[in-house]
This record gives sequence, structure tokens and C-alpha cells, in this order.
Amino acid sequence: MKRTLGTCYYPEHWEKSLWADDARRIVEAGLTWVRIGEFAWSQLEPKPGELRFEWLDEAIEVLGAAGLKVVLGTPTATPPRWMIDKHPDMIAVDVDGRPRKFGSRRHYCFSHTGYRKECARIVTLFAERYGKNPHVGAWQTDNEYGCHDTTISYSDAARDAFRAWCADRYGSIEALNTAWGNIFWSMEYNSFDQIDLPNLTVTEPNPAHALAFRRFTSDQVVSFNRLQTDIIKAHSKAPTSHNYMGRITDFDHYKVGDDLEIATWDSYPMGFLEDRVGADAAHQKTFARQGDPDFQAFHHDLYRAVGKGRWWVMEQQPGPVNWAPYNPAPLPGMVRLWSWEAFAHGAEAVCYFRWRQAPMAQEQMHAGMLRPDGVDAPAIVEARQVRDEIAAAPDVQNVQAPVALIFDYDADAAWAVQPHGAGLSYFGLVFDTYKALRRMGLSVDILRPEQRDFDGYKLVLGPGLMHMDAGLKQALTQVKAQVVIGPRSGARDQNMNIPLPLPPAIDGLDVVVDRVESLRPDSPVSLGNAGAFTGYRELLEGTADVVLRTAQGEAAVMSNGHTSYVAGWADVAGWCAILTPLLEKAGITVMDLPDGLRVRDTATERFWFNYGAEVVQYDGRAFDAASVTRDA
Repeated sequence: MKRTLGTCYYPEHWEKSLWADDARRIVEAGLTWVRIGEFAWSQLEPKPGELRFEWLDEAIEVLGAAGLKVVLGTPTATPPRWMIDKHPDMIAVDVDGRPRKFGSRRHYCFSHTGYRKECARIVTLFAERYGKNPHVGAWQTDNEYGCHDTTISYSDAARDAFRAWCADRYGSIEALNTAWGNIFWSMEYNSFDQIDLPNLTVTEPNPAHALAFRRFTSDQVVSFNRLQTDIIKAHSKAPTSHNYMGRITDFDHYKVGDDLEIATWDSYPMGFLEDRVGADAAHQKTFARQGDPDFQAFHHDLYRAVGKGRWWVMEQQPGPVNWAPYNPAPLPGMVRLWSWEAFAHGAEAVCYFRWRQAPMAQEQMHAGMLRPDGVDAPAIVEARQVRDEIAAAPDVQNVQAPVALIFDYDADAAWAVQPHGAGLSYFGLVFDTYKALRRMGLSVDILRPEQRDFDGYKLVLGPGLMHMDAGLKQALTQVKAQVVIGPRSGARDQNMNIPLPLPPAIDGLDVVVDRVESLRPDSPVSLGNAGAFTGYRELLEGTADVVLRTAQGEAAVMSNGHTSYVAGWADVAGWCAILTPLLEKAGITVMDLPDGLRVRDTATERFWFNYGAEVVQYDGRAFDAASVTRDA
């Protein structure tokens, strides 16, 4: 697979006299792709029905004539002000009942039928006008679904659509009452029209109600995206994509991806370190100018799964950003490292955000490849280095990893509804598992929960899979690999009720979860010299072999045959202790990598990434700070 580079460009922000020279410089920097158009609705239609597409026609022609391929974004993430005047109730409403007003972006509710019609209209105009344009090599729908907490809306439009969704899903109000357990606290409904949204209740809403609403919301994102892809595909053969975000889990990315050819994501390693990784202060200080050593890699592997093998980085951080609590500049070499890390995980393209730093508005403190005056910024120097290295390097050949990690957006929704402890999340549990695997030098494939074929994997992990359907349970009992599930795997049925028999209810694994507890941050459960359970743990019964105990002698891991159940949320050291003997059984060689040094294997190469700010020694070798090393 050939590696390519790109950037995000906004011709409407600059005088036309700059376009041709910008295009020339983009090509000279070794970039192939330019994404345009995704925020330009007000310039394309300044008043209802007053269309001004000529400038976009010219921009696409200038860029294409220079030899660039255009990713054309639909402009639906930024409806213009007149749209709000026309549809004042299209604004999303937050959990506290406050409107998400105009003056920024993503100011719409996915459920508003009037806005959906407006989106269909503008996307149709785009597709008809540019569907056969030879310079348009790919499409992007909207921009960053879910960014700024904009997936879930408590508007009247969402309420009405949710009622219809419930009627379709449950068929009768009696079935809904039974599924949700509404006999509790006299919460029964007599008709679907009585159902409200699960916010502004006296205390927490019914978890079954809240989970159903999150599933409905996810389905609204999926249908909103499909509205656009159906139109585009009717007029264009170019692949469609969407740019997802890091640690945005409030809709099912797999289901959105089913209607796309390419998954892309927006990678901001240093911004995410402060904003989303959840690391302690010491870790944030150590990696303040590099980003977390595992967070980007996790999302590379996740979006490879979402894209069914085809994925890009649509926005790669080029320097300081504007939106994190703190915004330092990256160490020299990090833009190169981030780019090669994406390629090592199978990215087809890495696109830097943005070409020229904006002198105005919310992102004027967000670095680009150029300064606002057009002078080179540090990122373009490293991008040129990557350009030269790509030209001299063999194409990446992907290979199945030895380890599979199941990631389930529906499980994340269930954990969000019922975390059982402050700060606990499904994403956090899975990410801690992933970090341990990376610390041991392993490459990982992330799989959908619908996966049934695990051939070729030596270890399959499914931590925290709150609901496990019968098909997944059966598939996991039949694999030849070592299988690890828990905690909270199989803990709820489809309707968020505790199932009988008690979880995990896996054939051949005689383990029963007797009771559960969430742990205070200052009260971990020690695993002896092997880390600890933090945040959450379970007390187990059954005749399965106890293969690891807590320091107090309670079962921490129980196994029958090739299947093991983990009775708590282990820290990274704990996961390493739990997994090491299972990896040995599976015939997988493990490493004990220094903090910040990571490995990724392809079919023909081994990549070493040193996220550290200092030279690090491992196995008799020295790896420079903020560096990439390739072994053929």
C-alpha cells in the first residue's frame, strides 16, 4: 500500500491570488491530498437559495491543475445564520435543557427533520456539481460527528423522534414497560406519547431508558450520515469518508463506517494528552511535548477496524493547538514520528491540519504548516522529511496481529449509563488493557463485537463487554486462542437487566460473579507484586481454576481450558501480570519495554517509536529521543 500525505486547505479564507502559489507549494512539499469545503456553507449560499459555487469551482480547478487530489467535504457541520432563522428549533439542547446556540459550529440536532432536508438539498447540489469532477478523489461527510458533546440532544425534535424509535423497536407499550422494568417506582407508560427524554429527572433516570436513548441517538447519527452517502454515491464513484475524533464514543462508529469506504480520524496527540487520555500529572509532564505513547496507536487500530482496513489520518497535529488546557509546542521530530506511526498501523494517508495558520476567529492560535504570513512553520520541514523517506521506503504491507481486542460502542454506552463508580468508563478499561499489551511489545488488532471468525489470533480479549450475545459467546468458546473476558463481561442483557443465570454465563467456564464493588482511588486491591485492581472488582464463585489471587487470597483470575475471567479493572502492571502466562501459553514472545518506547510490526518491517524526550536503551540498542527506527 502506497503512503501519501495531504493537508486541509480553506480557499475561502485567502485571496484568490494566493491559491495557485499555495497549490504549487503544497505539491513541492510532497503532499497529494487537500481537503476543502467542509465549513463553507455561508460562502456557497449566503442567503436561502442564493448559490455562489463559482469560487469553489475555481479553487478545485486550481488545486487539481497543480496535480492535487481534492477531498470534498459537505458543509453540514456549520449551517449559516439564516438557517437558524428559518429553523429556530433545529438547535440541539444539552442535558440541562439549555440550547446550543449559533456562534460556533455543530449547532444542530441530528433529529430535526427540517435541517435534514436542508442537508439533503446542499449535498445533492454538491454531488450533482462535483460528482464526476476528475479532481475530486474522495468525499468527507460533515465534520467530526460528536465533537464538543454534540451527539446527544434533548430537544423536542429528539423527543418526538425517540418516541417513534421506541414504538418501532418495542412494538407495544407493554413490551417497552417489561423491557425497561418500569414496574419499579411506578414508571409504567400507557402510550409512547408519554415517553420523555431521560434528563431533568429528580434522581438518576431508569438505566434501561437512558441506554435506549443513547442507542436511539447513535442510530440518528448513522441515518444522518447515510442520508448524505446515499446522495453522493448516486452521483460519484469516488470513495466516501468521515473524520472521527479521539475518545468520542457516544455513537457507533462501526455502523457509520458501514456506509463509507474509508474511515479517517483527527489526531491531536498533545491536545488529547491534556484533554482525553486521563493520565496523572506526572505522566502528562513526561509526555507534554510528545503525547501519550499509546493513545494515537489505539485509535489507529480502532479506525482500521471502523474502516474495514481502509483508513487515514485526516487531521494530524502540526504544532501547538488552541483548545487544550495547555498547548505546548511538540518536540522536534514528533510530527515525523506521528506520521510514521500512522503509516506503520496501516494508514493510507496522513493529512496535516492545516496548511496556513488562520489569523482570525476561534482557531487563530492553532498552528499550521505555514505561519499566517505564509512563511514555513516547523511542521512543513518534518513533512518534507517524511516525503523523502516515503519515496525511498517500501510500501507498507499489513499483517494480522497475534492479539485481538474487541471494542464495543454499545458497551461504552452501557458503562456510561451505569459506571458504578466515579471516573469509571469502558473506554478507560479497554485502553488500560491496550496499554499493557503495548508495554509488552505487542501489535494489536481491534475487532468489532460482531466478529465471529478469530482464526489466526493467539489471544483474544473482551474486557467489559457489558452485553454479550449468544453468538459471540459461542464463537469465543470455539476459538483455539487464549480468551480473556471480564470484568463486567455479560453483566447485563440487551435491556440493561441483570441476566439469569448470573454472568458471565459462558459454556465451559464455571465462574459466577457473586457480587461487585467499585473502589475508591485510595483503596486499590493489591495483586501482590503484580499491580492491583483499581476502580472496580468482582467476587467470584465456581469450580474453575484460580490462576491468580489478590493479596487477600480472593480469586482475581479464574480459568477453564483456554478461557479466563478477570475479576477486576487491573492497572497496567496488573494486566501485564495477568496476561504474561497466557501469552506464554499462546506462544507469543513478550518484551518489557521502557516507558515511552513502543513497537509495531508489519509484514516486512518492525517500527520502533521512542516517545521519550531522552535517548532510551533497550536490548543493547539506543533509540534517539522523539524518533522512529525501522528494522527491515
